[in-house]
Amino acid sequence: MNKLAYLLVVLLLAVTMRAHGQEEENASDPDSSGVVSNRLLPSSTPVLLFSDAEDDLKEEKKSKKKKRKKNVYFGEKTKKTLIKTSFRDQVTYQVFHFTFSKREPDPYIRDIYWYDSKNKAIKNSGFIASKGYLLHGPYERRIGEQVVETGMYYYGTKHGRWMTFDGKNILQDKRHYDEGWPKDSRITYYNRGERKIEKLTPIEYDLEEGNFYHFYPDGQVAVTGEYSFGEKVGLWTEYWSTDKDKTVKKREIQYQSEAFTNGYKPYIRAEWDREGNLIYRNN
Repeated sequence: MNKLAYLLVVLLLAVTMRAHGQEEENASDPDSSGVVSNRLLPSSTPVLLFSDAEDDLKEEKKSKKKKRKKNVYFGEKTKKTLIKTSFRDQVTYQVFHFTFSKREPDPYIRDIYWYDSKNKAIKNSGFIASKGYLLHGPYERRIGEQVVETGMYYYGTKHGRWMTFDGKNILQDKRHYDEGWPKDSRITYYNRGERKIEKLTPIEYDLEEGNFYHFYPDGQVAVTGEYSFGEKVGLWTEYWSTDKDKTVKKREIQYQSEAFTNGYKPYIRAEWDREGNLIYRNN
């Protein structure tokens, strides 16, 4: 092999190895593509927000006047379960219902409550159908014989009236929910008549609390983020307006991980072009 041929072979190998290395880097780099594949990410505005659950609640109230089937709520068969925990001399009971339905949790709601059957615990995040079941139906928490909390779940979300009491059975708090959304949540519309939602802002006690969504006029998601005690927390994501065949991130902004973190300055974590190619990253 002459010297020129040898150099060409070395150059070819170097290019091949570099390309292969870039492919491996892209495969392990979560920022390498801004195209979102998460099937639970909302790609359009919710349809008839609140109405389904409100209709179901009305039917539930009507059914109470009749002889209702045992452990059936909102037309769904459930199983009644009890969790008992002890701390010193205090015994707490949680009586609740869950459904075997494989219905997907609402991706717009931050807190999805489910029963972890393996660990015998109720959790409000990280739901995986293979590991547990969505809470559905009435819930009651007691300390000894004293009821301290009551409410209703609707496919993993708080629904209707929730109340908490102190040890003397005096009402301490009362909240109302619609499929996980606090009743006072703020909704703005591009066109209210056509229910073209612009922004969904969860509100509790006059403060933003929960998942925030902003949509484009055609219904595609434009911005997602989370509020805690009225402050932006965690990672907020902006999305490009596309032809709906895919969802592409535009920019990520990192906020404080917890509310009231003094001195924290938000920063742009990464940016992508309309095709999903990474164009900026703050390391």
